[in-house]
Amino acid sequence: QVQVVESGGGLVQPGGSLRLSCAASGNTITIINMYWYRQAPGKQRELVAGLISGGRTDYADSVRGRFTISRGNTEHTINLQMNSLKPEDTAVYYCMARSRNEAYWGRGTQVTVSS
Repeated sequence: QVQVVESGGGLVQPGGSLRLSCAASGNTITIINMYWYRQAPGKQRELVAGLISGGRTDYADSVRGRFTISRGNTEHTINLQMNSLKPEDTAVYYCMARSRNEAYWGRGTQVTVSS
């Protein structure tokens, strides 16, 4: 089993920045890729950014150029640097760690962009 925990959410004004962190623990040897998703009220969960094996990154069009996904200082940790935040970025942000056969989700962290 793999446990995933997110941190770093909060309230920020439009144009501001936040940094989210995610740490996976447990049977992490099985983890291949890690991702950030988000879900706004009344909407489906959507992919925000991914860190793919080999170091490749992938972003949703809505965040490309504003958000940056990166590896953390310890193994199986990732960060999401979010700049130029907009009200439409308001959502619960989830971290997901994927092995060959399983997807392990965290409980999410709330990000609210409002003046």
